[in-house]
Amino acid sequence: MSTKMIEQILTGKNLLQAMRKVQQNHGSAGVDHMPVTKLSELMSIDRDELITQVQTGNYLPQAILGVEIPKGNGKVRLLGIPTVTDRLLQQAVLQVITAKFEFEFSDHSYGFRPNRNLQQAVLKAQGYINEGFQHTVDIDLQTFFDEVDHCHLLQLLYRKIKCRETLRLIRKWLRAPISINGKLVKRRKGVPQGSPLSPLLSNIVLNELDRELELQGLRFIRYADDFSIYLKTKTSARKVGNRTDC
Repeated sequence: MSTKMIEQILTGKNLLQAMRKVQQNHGSAGVDHMPVTKLSELMSIDRDELITQVQTGNYLPQAILGVEIPKGNGKVRLLGIPTVTDRLLQQAVLQVITAKFEFEFSDHSYGFRPNRNLQQAVLKAQGYINEGFQHTVDIDLQTFFDEVDHCHLLQLLYRKIKCRETLRLIRKWLRAPISINGKLVKRRKGVPQGSPLSPLLSNIVLNELDRELELQGLRFIRYADDFSIYLKTKTSARKVGNRTDC
């Protein structure tokens, strides 16, 4: 009999690996003001209770702390910082479900994936240019992370994740309210940047875009929500730019 996914997530080995990863990443405290330095203490005292709450579906994520950071162009980006406990559990989920999706992601996607980085994306771009595809269409999906449809995302997750407990846990994180300047704001869409799971969830959604561009036979590179399409002529670049203009 195969082990339930949630049981794989909650094994001592997986939780320990998740705890170490969260500690290595440091990061700010969430709404409960608990620092990552207290994570080892939490796991030694409350681990069994935490596991039971998740297994029984009684675990309730705390609100996300909203923090605005400057983007460099005069605008700000809203980060959502979960509590350390939620970051631990999200990391534990991430470590188990990544393999379910990673193998089907596009070769043109380089952002926030195992063994892929920005340098590889730059080398790929240079390769396109050397092949004569010197005209580019650069596209930034503005407010993408704020606009992700939860129902669509959950449908994509269900294709690979059949474990109800795991899906329920992810849904709770998606719906957790965000605290902005001390005021709780409900969330019915969006994937907050700042959590361990958000890069994978965003890649799952954007993989649909990758597939569409591949069907059109286009040469492109995507890094998170930024992507560039490489074409041989100005005319073709203009046509593609008009099609993708949002």
